[in-house]
Amino acid sequence: MSGIRTNAAAELLGVSPNTLRSWERRFGYPSPRRTAGGHRQYELGELEALRRALLETHNISSAIQVARQRGEGVGSASRLLEAFDRFDEGLADRLMEESLSLRSIERTVEELLLPALELAEAREGREAEHELACRWATGWLHSVRRVAPPASRSEGILLFDSSPGLGLEQIQVQALELGMRRAGFRVLLLSVGLAQERMARAMRALDPTALVLCGSGATLDVVGRLVYAVRQMGSAAPLFEYRGSMPVSGTHNIPTLGSSPSEAVRNLKAMVDGPAFARLATMGARAGSGV
Repeated sequence: MSGIRTNAAAELLGVSPNTLRSWERRFGYPSPRRTAGGHRQYELGELEALRRALLETHNISSAIQVARQRGEGVGSASRLLEAFDRFDEGLADRLMEESLSLRSIERTVEELLLPALELAEAREGREAEHELACRWATGWLHSVRRVAPPASRSEGILLFDSSPGLGLEQIQVQALELGMRRAGFRVLLLSVGLAQERMARAMRALDPTALVLCGSGATLDVVGRLVYAVRQMGSAAPLFEYRGSMPVSGTHNIPTLGSSPSEAVRNLKAMVDGPAFARLATMGARAGSGV
C-alpha cells in the first residue's frame, strides 16, 4: 500500500507534524498505520482527500467530515471512473497527473488506471463508457511508452499477445510492455497468431532472452506452433506466461511471471539475473517443445 512519513504528510497538508498528530488524537483522521519500527505511515489517498476538503472548507472538523464522506482522493479509482462516465478525457488526464506527482508511473498504472478499468468493465449497460476508458488508457500508455528511457539491458523480451481485442486484458498486456521497457529491457510485442515466415526478421533483430505469453485468447495448438517456430529459428529462450495465459487446466511446465506488471518485471529480472537462468532456459526449451 502507498504511504508516507509524518513530516512529508504534514508538508503535503501545509501544517506542522505536531498539528497533524493532534488531528489524529482528536478526530482519528487521518489515520496512519504503523511500520514495524513504530513509525507512522499515512495513506496518500486520505491525505489528498483531506487536502482538497481543507481548501474548500477552511475548517479542519468540516474538512474531515467531507473527506470521510468522499473516501480516497488521489488514490481512488472511482474518481477516474467518474471521468470516464462523464466522457471527460481532460479530467482523466488531470487525475493521472495528480497521481504522478505523488507516485511512480508503475504505481499509478497499478493503483489507479487498472483498478478503474476493472470497475468500468464490471458494469452492464455502460459499454460506451467502457470503450472510451479502454481507448483513452491505450493512448495514455502509448504516450508514456514513447518517453520511456532507452534500453539499458542487453536482454530482449518477446511478448506474444493473445488478448481478444479492446478491453482490460489488452490494457494489461500494454502495461506489462511499458513496465518491461521502463525496467531497461529491449521489448517487442507481437500477436501470438503471427505466421512463422512473418516472425523470422523480428526474431533476428531482437534475439530474445525470454518469451512471454500474454492474454487468454490462444489455443494450445497455437502456442505449440509458436514455440516450435521459435525453436526452428535456433532460439532456446524459455517461455513464460503472464496472468494465467496458458490455455491448459491443471499444472504445466511453463513458469508464470505473476498477475501484475510490477510482479512480472520483478520476477523476470530475478530469474534473468539469477545463477539458475541457464538451467531454466534449457528446461524452457524442453517444455516449450512439448507444448
